[in-house]
Amino acid sequence: MRPSRFSVVLLKTLRLSWRSGDRGFLLPTVIICFLVSGEGAGNGLRRRSELWRDKLRGRVRSPLPRLGAFAWLAVMATAALPGSLSAAEMYDPRIRFNVTLDRKLGTNIVSGRLLVLMTSKREPMDVIEPSPMEMQSTWICAREVRGVRPGDVIELDPDLLAFPQPFSHAPGGNYQCMALLDTDHSLGYSSVGPGDLYGAVVRVSGLQPKQGGTVMLGLTQRVPASEPPKEDATHKFANLRSDLLSAFWGRTMEMHATVVLPPSYAASPAKRFPTVYYVHAFGASQSSAWGDANSCCGPSSTEMQAAMAAGKWPEMIYVFLDATCPLGHHAFADSVNNGPWARALVEEFIPYLERTYRMESTPGSRLLTGHSSGGWSTLWLQVTHPDFFGGVWSTSPDPVDFRSWSGLDLTKNPPENFYRKGMTRPRWLIRMDDREIVTTEDFGKWERVVAEYGGQFASFEAAFSPRSETGQPMRLFDRDTGVIDPVAQQAWSRYDIARLLKGNWAKLGPQLKGKLHVWVGTKDSIHLEESVYLLRDALKDLGSDATFTFLEGKTHFDMYGDGLAQKLAEEMGKAAEAARAKSNK
Repeated sequence: MRPSRFSVVLLKTLRLSWRSGDRGFLLPTVIICFLVSGEGAGNGLRRRSELWRDKLRGRVRSPLPRLGAFAWLAVMATAALPGSLSAAEMYDPRIRFNVTLDRKLGTNIVSGRLLVLMTSKREPMDVIEPSPMEMQSTWICAREVRGVRPGDVIELDPDLLAFPQPFSHAPGGNYQCMALLDTDHSLGYSSVGPGDLYGAVVRVSGLQPKQGGTVMLGLTQRVPASEPPKEDATHKFANLRSDLLSAFWGRTMEMHATVVLPPSYAASPAKRFPTVYYVHAFGASQSSAWGDANSCCGPSSTEMQAAMAAGKWPEMIYVFLDATCPLGHHAFADSVNNGPWARALVEEFIPYLERTYRMESTPGSRLLTGHSSGGWSTLWLQVTHPDFFGGVWSTSPDPVDFRSWSGLDLTKNPPENFYRKGMTRPRWLIRMDDREIVTTEDFGKWERVVAEYGGQFASFEAAFSPRSETGQPMRLFDRDTGVIDPVAQQAWSRYDIARLLKGNWAKLGPQLKGKLHVWVGTKDSIHLEESVYLLRDALKDLGSDATFTFLEGKTHFDMYGDGLAQKLAEEMGKAAEAARAKSNK
């Protein structure tokens, strides 16, 4: 006698309840099996199991009239018991997470991106954070949630949006799990921050994701607000409402910066100073002005103040510009998605700063520097506003020649695949210690789970892509397949610095004479030296005097470890002095 589907589902549920340790629905399951077992070989049970299956698939209104009163009461009793499986879980027994918002967090309704992180690491962990450097060791699933009240329980199906795979593909074993709610959607840009909610790490032994069960997690703690930096004698906040950006967004938009004044500023009320405009990397902000000396992404106020006071650096005003925006890093590029940030800087913010502080307001005294996304931003500003700025010292810039966008040729037509070379070879994005560790495919799919918007790839799309039919930035590539959208690729070409220079060199060449300086490590962690080599060769063919310095063995994260900040400061100081002498003739 062949058992029906319904009987199989019930028996699987019985077995699952026994293995999971949840005995709450054993008795009702046995009752249901008993009530229907007498018809196991007949048409009645087969029809009932088919009706139950169709109910689960949404095809019929209800199997109640045909199941029989006692069987239906048993089903209802099963569903009502605490910890029992839902009908969907009984039919498709896969792991689920139930996340409860603790009432102790207050009465406020919360929204955001809910993530569950799961790792098989053996050492006990106090917190689990998503990191692109450890993406293969941590399983992540996510969903957007809105209007969650304290005490609410959120069910998360970890197969719908997950990395590296749906959780049902995870091998059985011992895991640590944690829930995290990104309340301001900043996780893709930076990291866990103030206001985000999280819970204790829960150890789950003998978890069998393929066989199902429900893991209970909580959101019990709130990341406290950090102490904001404060103004002092040499650090000043600069905030300005931008009419251009406010008109674009339809609401008040401000530009922000931290102004670091040289040591003699207060004692020399008649003196004016050249100004260095620094743009931070992706993931940072203007608060980097308060950072200590470091070897990663640029100068710090601690370092520069001490060096200027000791006479080792020329005295200049440093303006740490804020390049963050709702969709990530706007790169000071005028964009149909982010708005006219370059125009706002040149037409509104810098004139305001020069009225407020004693800055020399000549092009030769406006100098640019930045690292990574900030390196691209400052090079873009110099090239697109050649008569407004007096020079750029760009370090490890994001791709400046789209013939190598971290190894991908974005000038090819038809487009290449974003994820693969040819049919099978993966494209590598990140390397560490001469070892490739992250592919573009892994990073793209990981970012899609971690953040709905604001991640690194999504930030580029917000800056470079046209709007899609939904009003969102058009995706350059399909996150599942890596197939590039030719319309988006064509739009991106407008931000190809090498293409812009080659196409307009007759005009730009004289305007940029002596103003272009690029530094990069020969082992950049994101392969950015490849596009810098191409730009160097292109400008050499055009007869440019641009300087390119390749630091042997340096990566993306240790460029400033051997006095680079001082070297750049000296070069910028000499450029400003030469421009001042020329203007005084």
